[in-house]
Amino acid sequence: MPKGYLLLVLHAHLPYVRHPEYDRFLEERWFFEAVTETYIPLIKFFDRLQSEGKPFKVTLSVSPPLANMMEDPLLRERYVRHLDLSIALAERECTRLRDWPEMLFLAEMYKRLFQEAKHTFVDRCGTQLVKAFKQFADSGNLELITCAGTHGFLPLLSSEPRTVRAQVLTAVHEHERIFGRRPQGMWVPECAFYPGLDEFLAEAGIRYFFVDSHGIDRADPKPLFGVSAPLYCPSGVAAFGRHPMTSRLVWSTNVGYPADYNYREYYRDIGFDLDQQYLEPFQYAKGVRTHTGIKYNRITGKGPDKHLYNPDWARETSERHARDFAHRCRQQANRAGSHMPFPSVIVSPYDAELFGHWWFEGPQWIYYVMRELADGGDLALGTPGEYLTAHPIQQKAMPAASTWGKNGFNEHWVNPKTDYMWRPLHESAARMRQAVLKNTAVEAGSVADRALRQAGRELMLAQSSDWPFIITNGTTEEYARRRFEDHLNRFHYLLNNVDNQQVDVRSLEALENMDAIFPELDYRLFA
Repeated sequence: MPKGYLLLVLHAHLPYVRHPEYDRFLEERWFFEAVTETYIPLIKFFDRLQSEGKPFKVTLSVSPPLANMMEDPLLRERYVRHLDLSIALAERECTRLRDWPEMLFLAEMYKRLFQEAKHTFVDRCGTQLVKAFKQFADSGNLELITCAGTHGFLPLLSSEPRTVRAQVLTAVHEHERIFGRRPQGMWVPECAFYPGLDEFLAEAGIRYFFVDSHGIDRADPKPLFGVSAPLYCPSGVAAFGRHPMTSRLVWSTNVGYPADYNYREYYRDIGFDLDQQYLEPFQYAKGVRTHTGIKYNRITGKGPDKHLYNPDWARETSERHARDFAHRCRQQANRAGSHMPFPSVIVSPYDAELFGHWWFEGPQWIYYVMRELADGGDLALGTPGEYLTAHPIQQKAMPAASTWGKNGFNEHWVNPKTDYMWRPLHESAARMRQAVLKNTAVEAGSVADRALRQAGRELMLAQSSDWPFIITNGTTEEYARRRFEDHLNRFHYLLNNVDNQQVDVRSLEALENMDAIFPELDYRLFA
């Protein structure tokens, strides 16, 4: 038996961004970039591990909004068009750089990567990424779990407990609808836990969730083994705590692996460096510069001068970092296992988009980590579900309220820039509960029934934690504010129509087409 298990957990999530009312929409690029730079490279390296006969174990949380986007025919069609644009831009770069061999080498690399991405998406996956992830789950290499509804920040929605329940139960239903199996675990959005949330998870059949390390350290009663073992809440659901060592090694901007000077520089992109007229045919909004994914420089140092990227140096560095990571985790497993009656766990949860999108070499690093640990020994690869099955007897304690956000609590989502958002959300959740109770006799499939279902979708989309997160970060603030306000306005418009018994069918159909998430949403969960 190994001394410990490494539980690598990737949380894949994007806000629901889908705009059929436009031919091309700037923010849809968030999804396209993540597919090209994160999800397809992960599939590629998972395929490679399987072809090499290397056993690997990864836990992947796919949020319901992301899963819905992955399955959406419109976005799948638009993504192929996006890839064709990327290939055309790379080909233009090959022509522009034909007299600069070192630059031409990199342009040809990007052309090949975009072509491989199209082959993986169209031929390997049949334009359905979900299909590939299901195959890895069927082979036992991937443990697929879900995330609450629209990634709502649940502690700040808890004044209306039924809306929290709707977020949880809707997520489980969507996961089963899309992946064909009920999830064992849930990534609670932002690792934001409060005592009592576990009861909704237990009702939904969830076996485990994740919290940040201080959620375990401050549990009541005090944990015997800290984050090296899960805790059972009174409801029977297990809480796994993030290990601070592995978090620091990957997340830290100062000492973390992604900061190595040999890795590709994210912020230097030809979308900002080249002439506007040259780029215009490939832009999503005229005159608006965006990342193209073609980046020729490595981090080099902290100053503005950047040297050319060297893929061989980056590959060697990622392999070295993977060996270092595996070595440190083995040491930690031996230290913790020396005073535990069962194997310890090293829970390493990360945003999936860190790997590939922000850290270009990240998927390659995961591949090397999996290879380093494939043969077992003192440290084995595992998943939370398998661990609980093998070691079901654990300490009982209630984790402390906590998040993995700034300073460990709620301030990244409620602060002077975002505090105006929460009262309307609470009032809207209460109105939804009252509307459901008032309309219990609505006939299934009727226009009123459809309007109530769409109102539930709009409310849940307004509850997404992405909007306050984006506003706090100060990135695309205007878009986040507009999405938040639009969904609330649509919600109240629909319920006003239901109250007046005058639902405008054409307007309802337009909203059903625009915000087409959760086709089987049960709005009665809100009451």
